[in-house]
Amino acid sequence: MSGKFFWYELTTDDRAAAEAFYAKVIGWTLSPFGPPEDPYMIVEAGGRGVGGIMTMPSEARDGGMKPCWVGYVHVTDIDAAVKKIADGGGKVHRAPEMIPTIGRFAVCADPQGAIFNMLQPDSTEEMPPVPMGTVGAIDWHELHSSDGQGGLKFYAEQFGWSATEALDMGPMGTYQMFAMEPATVSAECGVTVGGMMTDPQAPQPYWTFYFHVEDIDAAIGRIKDNGGAILFGPQEVPGGAWIANALDPQGATFSVAGPRAKA
Repeated sequence: MSGKFFWYELTTDDRAAAEAFYAKVIGWTLSPFGPPEDPYMIVEAGGRGVGGIMTMPSEARDGGMKPCWVGYVHVTDIDAAVKKIADGGGKVHRAPEMIPTIGRFAVCADPQGAIFNMLQPDSTEEMPPVPMGTVGAIDWHELHSSDGQGGLKFYAEQFGWSATEALDMGPMGTYQMFAMEPATVSAECGVTVGGMMTDPQAPQPYWTFYFHVEDIDAAIGRIKDNGGAILFGPQEVPGGAWIANALDPQGATFSVAGPRAKA
């Protein structure tokens, strides 16, 4: 698991509203963790936690932070990992801190500015990932960067990720798919889990995560009916799946992927 995204977290300024929205749109089961007056809400897919929803700290809100999703990369030595990030041209926005009973985390960015977190869990027990295609699981990880190739080089050096297939998107450039394993392992397993691109239209580099839904059109309907907005899609992608990029009612970007029940 080390070196891979394994947890996905929404920080928002209206946790209760976000819980209601995603429960209806994605179909997650929500379980509170922590103090009852302001719990961390664990979202479950396939019978276990895959992420969480938390209230934005007041100091972050006052500092201009907007609601957003962020992914956590699993590491086994977070002090060494943050040093390597800094030495590799990335930025450490928040030095390692302890989350009681959970582990130590840090907030980082790649050289182009896309934010990601790292976590060194207290527990050494590894949970198998929820299979792609499970409703609510994460089907795809996508980096919108000011330098897609530079981004791939950075994550390869930091975590051992590797390039898999590449898709020529014409004037939009190359969509480089990747595995969260070294090339020798990914070649054997064929585990492509995301893509990276140079996106000049992005206001700033960012990661977006695609949550699996049972039917893309039904999910888009639920997004609109519950106060969200569609930014792009539905669009068919190689392999027959359909995707859409969206905003939740508080303004956090997220994405959905799934089959299309009707032509």
